[in-house]
Amino acid sequence: MGSFILRRVGVMLLTALCLTFIVFCLTNLYPNLEKLAKTQGNFRMSDEDVARWLDNNGYGGPMLVKYGEWLGALPGWTRETEDGMDGRCIRAAEDPTEAPRFCGIIQGYWGYSTVFKEEVGGIVAKRLGLTGILMFWVLVLMVPSALLIGVLAGMREGSVTDRTLSTFSIITTATPEYVSGVIFIAVFTSSTVGLRWFKGTATSAMENPTFENFFLPVLTISLYGMGYIARMTRASMAEVMTAQYIRTARLKGVSFPNIVVKHALRNALIAPFTVIMLQVPWLLNGVVIVETLFNYKGFGWTLVQAAGNNDIELLLGVSVVSVIVVLLTQLISDIGYVYLNPRIRIS
Repeated sequence: MGSFILRRVGVMLLTALCLTFIVFCLTNLYPNLEKLAKTQGNFRMSDEDVARWLDNNGYGGPMLVKYGEWLGALPGWTRETEDGMDGRCIRAAEDPTEAPRFCGIIQGYWGYSTVFKEEVGGIVAKRLGLTGILMFWVLVLMVPSALLIGVLAGMREGSVTDRTLSTFSIITTATPEYVSGVIFIAVFTSSTVGLRWFKGTATSAMENPTFENFFLPVLTISLYGMGYIARMTRASMAEVMTAQYIRTARLKGVSFPNIVVKHALRNALIAPFTVIMLQVPWLLNGVVIVETLFNYKGFGWTLVQAAGNNDIELLLGVSVVSVIVVLLTQLISDIGYVYLNPRIRIS
């Protein structure tokens, strides 16, 4: 197990380097850099002024060199000005006279946001924490509910209960978040309809999350992901219930609840476990619509702001976190397979 984890970590690091380099190249294309220069300077800037601004702010070098500086593997760019020395590490240091040579992701400096006028690391940490709270309550509501629906439907395939729960699962999966979210807002918060059950707003939930101001976004996200997990659990459970060892247990007189809990459930959870782990990176970046709809300024909302305002450093920081989360969930999934089914060999 230890050697397997080490190999997977090595592959994860290589994959992270490749993915971040691709994102870095795409965000640092010249049209994006030109837009950034004109946004920070003047929209009437000439091509010479744009090139001068890019050179003065470290965007004018070769792509590999800029990536190495951003990563922290190469010394940060420097230039001499009328007021003295300027550079990436000098801007990042509290005391310019003691600025280090290397200042990148490896050293903990994620850059400076041109929109929020703050360091990217602080912005990402704050917004990630807000989305983390949202993700936690979504998983608490979504996973147990989806597993319960899937198990109940798969226990008696073809029954009225199975058809009813399967129909509910399909409806929830087929309804996008922006549709269900708008319906919930109109029905449960609008004074026109009259059902003023939830008077709080998701914006106030950033400071003080309560049931009234936090339940609707949690319910909106949970319903969309619940159906997919429930359908996968139902299919897996129905397949396991027809296995030979289940029939043997029935012939031996084992009670039906014991067959489901002790024999069928563990083997049936392998496929749903994959889907559940895939929900984590989806929740991190897939809540963009819900956070924008309910004005909950979390990680997805930050991604929209960074992309819409061409905030390159912030967009790169968000991308790094997304890559790390995806790779970590894949590692946890691989380890979880072994504990759910010891017959799975690690080759």
